[in-house]
Amino acid sequence: MKRLLLSALLALPGAAQAAQPASAPAQNLQLTFSGELKTIDGGQLVTSPVTRNWTLPAKWVARSREYGKLSTYLTPYLDRVEKETFVRGRPARFEQVGGKWVATDQPEWKLDRKATEAKLLEAIRNGETTLAVVYSEKVPQRSVTLLAERGVTRNLASARSSFTGSPDFRVKNIVVGSAKLDYQWVAPGEDFDFNKSMGEINAANGFVPGYIIAGGTLALEDGGGICQVSTTIFRALWEAGLPITERHQHSHRVSYYDPIGYEATVYAPHKNLRMKNDTGAYLFIQASWNTATQKLRFDVFGTDTGRRAKISAPVVTDVKPAAAPSFTPDKQVALGQQRLLDQPMEGMTSVITRTVTLRDGTVKQDSIKSVYRPWGAVYGVHPNDPRLKQTGAKR
Repeated sequence: MKRLLLSALLALPGAAQAAQPASAPAQNLQLTFSGELKTIDGGQLVTSPVTRNWTLPAKWVARSREYGKLSTYLTPYLDRVEKETFVRGRPARFEQVGGKWVATDQPEWKLDRKATEAKLLEAIRNGETTLAVVYSEKVPQRSVTLLAERGVTRNLASARSSFTGSPDFRVKNIVVGSAKLDYQWVAPGEDFDFNKSMGEINAANGFVPGYIIAGGTLALEDGGGICQVSTTIFRALWEAGLPITERHQHSHRVSYYDPIGYEATVYAPHKNLRMKNDTGAYLFIQASWNTATQKLRFDVFGTDTGRRAKISAPVVTDVKPAAAPSFTPDKQVALGQQRLLDQPMEGMTSVITRTVTLRDGTVKQDSIKSVYRPWGAVYGVHPNDPRLKQTGAKR
């Protein structure tokens, strides 16, 4: 009787299915990631695939199918997938690679673990052997695609300067000022406006007190040394062939800015540096600096205009002897002592010529002229030093 009952139960369709093992043996299951990266290489937008693969062992796949849920033995594998899928985002930037400029960025990639696990369980139940993971992608605001859309595909010019021997305050202001120009856009038809880019030159904007030229001597004000930044970006924009809207030279020669006359001073709101973007496309500025070697660099990118600029060496004339020394208050100096703050400089006139060859072969020339007054050595002395009265320096 018991045998007959058992035979009858086994004959039922549902009972037969429950007693049978899975129809096919489990196999390794491969998880795949598929993304893409975009670069600007040789002036062209290039898309490259990015793929990754992970293998889930057959025995843990089989156990998951058997129990109808993901085996805890798969957890370490999924942890690894999650870790290796995640990539932190990075905005677009040009770098020199193999002697040419290449722009790269990195979208942020992050595994959607919950969605991936749900799809994985479904794939295991269906006997599938491959599954694309689910992930989110966050494209950086400044992306390679944006550069390409704005026509920023070529290096138009690069310029360097040295601030070797600069005191700490000067280095600080150079770094702060340069950072404000890094990754700056200049729209077609607009002026690059240095003072607008800097904002207020004060402590709230990161600047520190430093010596500036004032009243025939040196005085302490926030932002001393910022002209290293204006000079270097001026060189880059001028070598890119841009016309000058406003540019000023220092009252006397400053050796930081040699070649003589190849510089641009600023002092808001009275003196500014402005250059017209007449390229018909966006300009993109990158800044880089090295405080160890004390070098500053600006690179300007945009659409290839076909312009080729050649800058002449300075032609120096009308050289005059240096002026008498001056004195400025310096709390670090004992009464009766002095310390040299600035070297004497001869007066002179410098002319630098730019020759620009256009795509059609047309040649245009312009020049910058800098007239420098004779400058005397500047000494820091105690605030009560009588020599301050002789020069009229403020104490």
